[in-house]
Amino acid sequence: MPDRSAVLPGGIGLSRLRVYDTAAPDGVVGGTPHVHLCCTEGYVVTGGEGAVQTLTAAGYRETPLRPGAVVWFEPGTVHRLVNGGELTIVVLMQNSGLPEAGDAVLTFPPDVLADPDAYLAAAALPNGGAPGTDVCAAYRRRDLAVIGFQALRAGGPAALAAFHDAAVALRRPMLTRWRQRWSAGAGRAAAGTGEQLDALERGDPGHLGDARVYAVDEPVERGRLGMCGLLDTYPAAS
Repeated sequence: MPDRSAVLPGGIGLSRLRVYDTAAPDGVVGGTPHVHLCCTEGYVVTGGEGAVQTLTAAGYRETPLRPGAVVWFEPGTVHRLVNGGELTIVVLMQNSGLPEAGDAVLTFPPDVLADPDAYLAAAALPNGGAPGTDVCAAYRRRDLAVIGFQALRAGGPAALAAFHDAAVALRRPMLTRWRQRWSAGAGRAAAGTGEQLDALERGDPGHLGDARVYAVDEPVERGRLGMCGLLDTYPAAS
């Protein structure tokens, strides 16, 4: 195991995802539609096939996913993975995995989004979704989010703007903790590069002598319930 103080390049988070393979109320097989408020997320498709449905101010889009494809999207993009058969993905998450640690709001109907206690109850998983947890709980919250997602698609830009407003209001109490995670991960990585550039400009190679090699032999968890499927997770700054 690497030193837990070490972060992956750029302070990213990394996980391996097997997308859910059961159908939601609209008949589409796949994950839970949701949005991130300050993180870009990327996919590297390693197996199977499917698509990612996205909704932004520019409208609805469906992007095919096949082995070798790389897709990423910025904060504010409502996204939903569709499993066309054995879809597996390596997920790259900005800010040390913050998307799986709070920076996600599921597209529940407006009355649920407006009530923090109702949202928490609808989004919660037994034992936090730890490996071995009954996956039916994840399906139930996905199905409720799909109902809200369908309404967002039908409601146009005004509905999406209202959802963004509700998402921000819901997550504002968590921002101090998010900032701490960013500071320990991506913020520290960016600042470290700045310090290295300054040193190189001075002709100082000192940091090159401090180089270390890190390796992780296997995920720290296998089969954690995520928003879009079963996650095999790797260490990240907390």
